[in-house]
Amino acid sequence: MAFPHGTIVDLTLLLAEELPCTWPGHMPYQQKTFNFFEDGGTTEAHLQAHCGSYQTRWLLIDEHTGTHMDAPAHFLPGSHTDIDGASEVGDITAEHVPLEQLMGPAVVIDIEYLLDAEMAPGVSPAITADHIRDFEQAHGEIAAGDIILFRSRWDEKHYRAGIDGRAYAHDGVILKTGPAWPAPIAETLVYLIAKGVRCVGTDSPSMGSAHDGSGVHLAGLGNGAIFIEALGNLGALPTRGADFIFAPLKVARGSGAPGRAFAFV
Repeated sequence: MAFPHGTIVDLTLLLAEELPCTWPGHMPYQQKTFNFFEDGGTTEAHLQAHCGSYQTRWLLIDEHTGTHMDAPAHFLPGSHTDIDGASEVGDITAEHVPLEQLMGPAVVIDIEYLLDAEMAPGVSPAITADHIRDFEQAHGEIAAGDIILFRSRWDEKHYRAGIDGRAYAHDGVILKTGPAWPAPIAETLVYLIAKGVRCVGTDSPSMGSAHDGSGVHLAGLGNGAIFIEALGNLGALPTRGADFIFAPLKVARGSGAPGRAFAFV
């Protein structure tokens, strides 16, 4: 659909029970019909119209399901706790993330070539600060307020239903039998934050690596940045020139929140 300032591009993954929507080992995503237009259905899905002739469904969903944001509270304890590492940054839960931090000029960094690196199963290729500097030499300096989006096309693995969908995250994270997505290291986030970047997105399941995701989360979220994970369709965006927006659910005390990501091109 065209708007006065561009065409809208959906960057959100589809949520479905048969797709790998949740982090391996976490509670699986579920959606069920609670009320239907009339009684009926099958033994597998019995439908009832006990509330009237309309349809409604319930969802059982982890905060970090599908396309979602990580708030600082995801990895940092709040200041009200006695946990090591507690800080005021950890008080930033989902409902306190400013919407303006989740929108801005999109800078799409193609890192698909890193998948050609020979890595052990379950080990993510590293996106380094030097990779970012090389990008800037070719495409211009990253500026404060830019939304950095890492594009590897890993999201294509999300649309494999059932056991084939394990290639998206399960095989690399749990079984250590398959390849893993490219991921920035802590140094890379420090470099971006020093340039004024406050929001970073990726089309992989996590901003962290499959083998050790904590360092990059602490480096980014610990400095007040927000991560948008499990994006899709970044190949539809130009390297520069699009405006990115993420609209999260306003979840009280949330360590993160699913939402809708899109861009104007």
